[in-house]
Amino acid sequence: MTEVRSSQRKLAPDNVGSDKGKQTSLRGIAEKAKADKQYRFRDIYRCLNVEFLIDCYGSLNKDAASGVDGMTWQKYAENLGANVEALVERLKSKRYRAKLIRRHYIPKGDGKERPLGIPVIEDKLLQAACARILTVIYEQDFLAFSYGYRPACSAKDAVDDLTSSLQFGCYEYVVEADIKGFFDHIDHDWLLKMLRQRIDDRAFLSLIQKWLKAGILETDGKVVYPDIGSPQGGSVSPVLANIYLHYALDRWFEKVVKPHCRGGAVMCRYADDWVCAFRFQRDADWFYQALPVRLAKFKLEVASEKTRILYFSRFHPSMKRRFSFLGFEFYWEVNWRGIPRVMRRTSRKKLQGACRRITEWIKSNRNLPGKEFFNGLNARLRGHYNYYGVRGNSDSIYRFFKWAVNCAFKWLNRRGGKRKSFTWEQFNQILACVNIARPAITEINRRRVFA
Repeated sequence: MTEVRSSQRKLAPDNVGSDKGKQTSLRGIAEKAKADKQYRFRDIYRCLNVEFLIDCYGSLNKDAASGVDGMTWQKYAENLGANVEALVERLKSKRYRAKLIRRHYIPKGDGKERPLGIPVIEDKLLQAACARILTVIYEQDFLAFSYGYRPACSAKDAVDDLTSSLQFGCYEYVVEADIKGFFDHIDHDWLLKMLRQRIDDRAFLSLIQKWLKAGILETDGKVVYPDIGSPQGGSVSPVLANIYLHYALDRWFEKVVKPHCRGGAVMCRYADDWVCAFRFQRDADWFYQALPVRLAKFKLEVASEKTRILYFSRFHPSMKRRFSFLGFEFYWEVNWRGIPRVMRRTSRKKLQGACRRITEWIKSNRNLPGKEFFNGLNARLRGHYNYYGVRGNSDSIYRFFKWAVNCAFKWLNRRGGKRKSFTWEQFNQILACVNIARPAITEINRRRVFA
């Protein structure tokens, strides 16, 4: 990877943090990054001053779990100014050291567990500040088909734009892919090489290296010092992951794969989950064979059970070929006018997971006061509709609603022992009184379309 140096003047981001500073320094960094794609930023370590860190502190999750030191957001905030000043002083004198990361495991839908890394509050704060700086730089470089962990981009945007591309583009073959344990296999050396393409600040890069190399305190008390990977849970991990895949995958697809194809090709990526569509089978086959080789160069491996080529064409909608992406199952169907349309419905795995979670919540919270219980239930129903309420998915969201209502009736009736609290007629009257959130299509006009 060739490094491009520039003799441009150094930035002076001393005002970062105040309202005026946020409008000048960070905006200036963004404008410079956009104007000069080869520019390497120097002296951005000085952005990490007291004002900027205090501003970033407000963006941290107040209810997040504490790290190995047990320090909570509220406790640190009691003496925020003095704490941040002491932290900045350690940064200036190069005495800052990253603390151990507490390992925590959360269940996944397939029965496995996802490992999370929980830093201490000061490391979270510094990571959030560095993530904000990295974001304003790399937002100028990230390609339009990259959606994960970006401002004003969401999984729903990725789903909508992929739908539009398949519906109106000339594509007949789909390659859906995933990376095996992506966050656990990010190569530190490669990541730092990638960062040096845009950053010429040893102190700033040293901070990131400290977080990558920080010891991880496992649940059994053992401390592990990783050679690879970036723990999920840190504020800076998402933007680092996006930078890694920007160089390893996105640029390669844009500069090598698309020019190689005889027909059209498009990618839609959200974090380490992506779908590519091709007009010709030859192009799809070539990409499918070249992808593992490309990823192996960056010490990554495709998840074979989640990677495949699929014939997905408007000309044969009756073949019922389907693929899943970001919780939706995509398929072709002929509408009442005889026009093939790309349809979406909640994937079976996600629907089962949603039903399981709402059941667990109802069982755990059935003893809450009636108003509080139904407010919580409505919030969860609306959250489901807000994501899955797309046109053509009425059946799936109605199934979720009926499941939730039946579970609520069952478990609320068990609060009084053997004697039931109410009949179905009485329960329906209660649902009407609490204005239960009924299934709704929440999809609005699309934000953008990529070609």
